[in-house]
Amino acid sequence: MLGENKIREITDQVLALSKADQTEVIVNATESALTRFANSYIHQNVAENDVQVRVRVVYGKKIGVASSNDVSPDALRRTVETARAIAQLQREDPEFQSLPAPQTIQRVEAFVDQTASFTPEQRAHVVGVLCKKAKAQNVVAAGAFSTTATETAVANSLGVFAYHPGTFADVSTVMMTDTGSGYASFTHQDARQVNAEALANEAIDKAVRASNPIALEPGEYTVFLEEYAVLDMLNFFGMLGFTAQAMQEDRSFLKGKLGEKVMDERVTIWDDGCAPNAIPLPFDFEGVPKQKVTFIENGIARDVVYDTATAQREGRPSTGHSLPAPNSMGPYPMHVFMAPGDTPKNEMLKSIERGIWVTRFWYTRPVHRMRVLVTGMTRDGTFLIENGQVTKPLKNFRFTTSYLDALNNVRAISRETKLFYNEWGSASRVAPALVVDGFRFTGVTA
Repeated sequence: MLGENKIREITDQVLALSKADQTEVIVNATESALTRFANSYIHQNVAENDVQVRVRVVYGKKIGVASSNDVSPDALRRTVETARAIAQLQREDPEFQSLPAPQTIQRVEAFVDQTASFTPEQRAHVVGVLCKKAKAQNVVAAGAFSTTATETAVANSLGVFAYHPGTFADVSTVMMTDTGSGYASFTHQDARQVNAEALANEAIDKAVRASNPIALEPGEYTVFLEEYAVLDMLNFFGMLGFTAQAMQEDRSFLKGKLGEKVMDERVTIWDDGCAPNAIPLPFDFEGVPKQKVTFIENGIARDVVYDTATAQREGRPSTGHSLPAPNSMGPYPMHVFMAPGDTPKNEMLKSIERGIWVTRFWYTRPVHRMRVLVTGMTRDGTFLIENGQVTKPLKNFRFTTSYLDALNNVRAISRETKLFYNEWGSASRVAPALVVDGFRFTGVTA
C-alpha cells in the first residue's frame, strides 16, 4: 500500500506540472491476489500490484485525458503533456462548466489488515476445503478466490483531495457432476469471514440435486429467484434506468414517472456508497461525496443518480456518481441495495404450488430498455417446485421477460440479503431472494 501521504505527493506533483486552466488527477493503487482451481485442484496462483494515474486537463472548454501506471517524476510529466496534447486536438465541449469544488467527504472504515495480508497458503486452505469436499461427493470443483486491497484518491486544482482505502475478498465456485452443476459465492471486506464448508455444501448440494435434469415446457411460471439471480436484475436497473443521463436521453423506464408507483409496494431500492456493511467508496471519480439516492421507495419512483455534467444540465448538485473521464456512460450507481422483506428464505417456497427454482441467470442481454426487457438463460441449479417443495432437476431455460414486470409481480421477499462484489471498481450490490409470479420462459436449452 502506498498510503495517503505518498498518494498526495503524486497528486501534488501532477497538479504542479500542469499549466492547464483546471486539472484533475485520479490515483488508483491495487494489490490483488488470486487463486484459481479447476478439476478439483489449484492450477494458478497470481498476485499483482499496480498503480494507475489518470490526468484530466481543461483548457477553456477543451478537455484531454491521459493515464499511466508509471509514477516516476518523468512519467508523470509525460502523462500531463500527453493529456495537454490530446486536449488541444479536441473540439470544445459546450456543456462543460467546471470541475467540482471541494466538499466534506465522510470517512468510512473499509480496510481490513487481515484481508490485505491474506497469504497464498490461507487462500489454498479455503480452496482445499472446497476441492476435498467435492472429491468426497464425486463432484468436480472449479472457481476462484481473490483478495484485494485498494486505494483510491482524487485531487484537482480547485482544492479537492479525497482518499479512501478498502479491502474485499471474493470467492465463487461451480461444482459439477456429469449432468448437473451448482453455484455458490461469497464476498466480504474481511477474508476471514469466508466459510468454505458452507460454500462447498451449497454448491455440491445443488450439483448433486441438479443431475439428470428433465425438460419442462416453457411458459409463464412462478419463480423462486435466489440472490444470484436478483443481482442480475439490480445490475440491469442500474444500467438502464437509475441514471440522470438515461433520463435526459429519454431511455429510462423512470422517465416522466418520478412520484408514481412503478413496482410492487414492498420494493425499495437505493444506492449508498457510504454504507459500511458493503464495499464502500464514499466519493466518486471527481472527488464528489456520494449521497444516498433512493430510486424506488415502497414501489414509488423517487430519484436517479447524477454526476457533475448531468447535474449542471438541470441546475442541481451532483449526487457523487461520476465514473472516470473520459466517460460516455454518464453517472453510474455503484452501490445498489434492495431492501429485505419479512419472510425467512427457508419459508418462501411454501406459497408455491407449482413453480421453478432459479439459482442464477447467465448471458443476459437487454432487448427493450424502456421495459427493462431482458433475455438470457438459467444456470447452475434449476429445479421444479411442487406443493412448496423442490422435487425435480430441470434443464436450463431460455427466457425473455421484463425485469420491471417481475418487480411488479412480487409474491415474497426474503428477510436475508447477500453481498456481491461488482466489477466496476470497489463497488457492490446487496440483494434478497424473491418469489415472482408470471416469469416468462421461452425455451429450453440443450
